[in-house]
Amino acid sequence: MDQQRGRLTLVDALRGFAIASIMLLHNIEHFDLMHRPDGQPAWLTSMDRGVWDTLFFLFGGKSYAIFALLFGVTFHLQFGARAARGEAFRGRFAWRMVLLLGFGFVNSLFYQGDILSLYAVLAFSLLPVARLRDGAVLAIAALLLLQPAALVAIVEALPAPAVTLPDPASWAYFGRSTAYLAHGSLWEVFAGNLVNGKTGVILWSFENGRLFQIPALFMVGMVAARRELFAVSDASRRFWRRALPLAVAAFVVLYLVRANLGGWIAAEGLRRPVDVIVQSWSNLALMVVLVASFARLFLAGAPARWLGHLAPLGRMSLTSYVVQSLVGTSLYYGFGLGLYQVTGATVCLLLGITLALAQGALSAWWLRHHRQGPLEALWHRATWLGRPRPVLAPSAG
Repeated sequence: MDQQRGRLTLVDALRGFAIASIMLLHNIEHFDLMHRPDGQPAWLTSMDRGVWDTLFFLFGGKSYAIFALLFGVTFHLQFGARAARGEAFRGRFAWRMVLLLGFGFVNSLFYQGDILSLYAVLAFSLLPVARLRDGAVLAIAALLLLQPAALVAIVEALPAPAVTLPDPASWAYFGRSTAYLAHGSLWEVFAGNLVNGKTGVILWSFENGRLFQIPALFMVGMVAARRELFAVSDASRRFWRRALPLAVAAFVVLYLVRANLGGWIAAEGLRRPVDVIVQSWSNLALMVVLVASFARLFLAGAPARWLGHLAPLGRMSLTSYVVQSLVGTSLYYGFGLGLYQVTGATVCLLLGITLALAQGALSAWWLRHHRQGPLEALWHRATWLGRPRPVLAPSAG
């Protein structure tokens, strides 16, 4: 296997894995329309609880993190390709992120939890670090992963740690969203998502440390690409082989710490920000476990053939993500089929698997006839508006 193409196939396949797992999570939570159907038999309710807990344990806070990590990888591939030709890419990348913000705006009309718009804004953090040395980039990423806002909250809580904190501000916004998602018209959903829902999502992302973790993962992904950790090579195999047990050990420790946090820190004023830090680190550790396991299987040789089936989905990640929102909200919301009323986590998991398989098959079919997905092609053309389009490299995405 050609090393460059192998690296790109691994990145695309891993991105496809993240997209598929995001699809499963979004389905079991009815695309943010939380509801448990009434009148189910006890065994199905118990199964729903098991499905919910298992999927959020495996993918909650991890799938989006994989997506963010690979965003940084793609940035390096694009930035490096232009630099090798002696061309500047900063201005064009900034314009590219403005375009991504536009895609995120459209996606946010349907689904308030859209991450494209967050990524588009936070991606500007890559521009000032793009030419820094790896050590400096990793130091900045480490500072962000320390969750500065949570650390400030801990310091502020020290004089009166036992104070009872109010509910997180995002909860009120999400509470109001249920009415229009369940019973509103399409236009009411659009208006509610853009004003109420988007505000809630930004607040929630801040409260849970994602506004710091996302740019940190962008930077880590950029450094990982610089060091060719996704290349098909003995060096990358050794790296992921060593990273896996370390990540497992870190996750076990952090999981146990979080499970016992309530007993160790009774004061809510301290416990809540500490929980944000520990949870973000725990999610990061399990994300590394997933990435290292995937990479080890892929780089083992034979498994690359069947894991490679995820690559078309990853190559069309923008189209896949937006289509998920259009289809999913039409299935579950009140303006569509309203399936939120009658589907629990088990049924939604089956629906999510079916939709992910269908999306993967459609992506493979599309890419047999086109170089890029439809939204990827539109994004690429608009990125290079005003100048002759460069020859597409396999890494474009």
